[in-house]
Amino acid sequence: MNYLEFEKPLAEIEGKAEELRAMARSNSGMDVSKEAEALDRKAEALLRDLYKDLTPWRKCQVARHPDRPHCKDYIDTLFTEYTPLAGDRNFADDHAVMGGIARFNDQPVVVIGHEKGNDTKSRIERNFGMARPEGYRKAIRLMDMADRFRLPVVTLVDTPGAYPGKGAEERGQAEAIARSTAKCLEIGVPLVSVIIGEGGSGGAVAFATANRVAMLEHSVYSVISPEGCASILWKDAEKMREAAEALRLTAQDLQKLGVIDRIIKEPLGGAQRGRKETIEAVGKGIEAMLKELSGKKPDALIKDRRAKFVEMGSKGLAA
Repeated sequence: MNYLEFEKPLAEIEGKAEELRAMARSNSGMDVSKEAEALDRKAEALLRDLYKDLTPWRKCQVARHPDRPHCKDYIDTLFTEYTPLAGDRNFADDHAVMGGIARFNDQPVVVIGHEKGNDTKSRIERNFGMARPEGYRKAIRLMDMADRFRLPVVTLVDTPGAYPGKGAEERGQAEAIARSTAKCLEIGVPLVSVIIGEGGSGGAVAFATANRVAMLEHSVYSVISPEGCASILWKDAEKMREAAEALRLTAQDLQKLGVIDRIIKEPLGGAQRGRKETIEAVGKGIEAMLKELSGKKPDALIKDRRAKFVEMGSKGLAA
């Protein structure tokens, strides 16, 4: 288990419990079950206390936790007959974006998502989930195909933001993001999106301009990272806690503002402590959102989607 900065007291208690159990395993005559159980109860109480009212900055830390389930985990578990489709038919294939045809509850769908990777090698290969223009153009190609064959589209968002490198900018990063966002608004099929970790900047909006948008309880969704915001506004990246408060990037605030439609609950301690339960909960959320949109005609779906985004900004946190 990787512990976050604010979880250090919890790490100490759980570490002591594990030390006791390790001692008992090496000495069969030693009985430490009562002491270990007492530490387990103390750890659970502390875990509840830590997670009952997380600050926005702590939610950012949880959303970035390396042990959270990633796009590939959701696809492998929730979808069957997944056939990956690669390349943008123009420049290259972007490994930061996964996409293809699959079945969800035996219904044919197109699934697209950001993949961060789960170890050093895969994170470098996936560019830490930061898509280049060819990734967004691949997504456009897949959405076009979904529209042609009347297949619902499911997107899984988990990115710090679009890749800001020189090559990406030379190949038209902003144009690719804009076209992907426009394509989301154009297709006449159900489009549902789930923010499973970080929803950073236009790189997230390019996949999440959907009929229905859900967020995991401890995920975040914002126009810029707290560190980036603090660097611009205060010229000090260390003011990220204040920036996180001001950005209103939590699922709870964004539901009040009408930016998202539902919050998917996470297990106690975050998705990283209950990967299976989290993936199942996301599956139920996707199923419910697709059910809400089933039977709607293409024009109605497009109108519904456009109206949703035109109305954004009409709700305030005080309303």
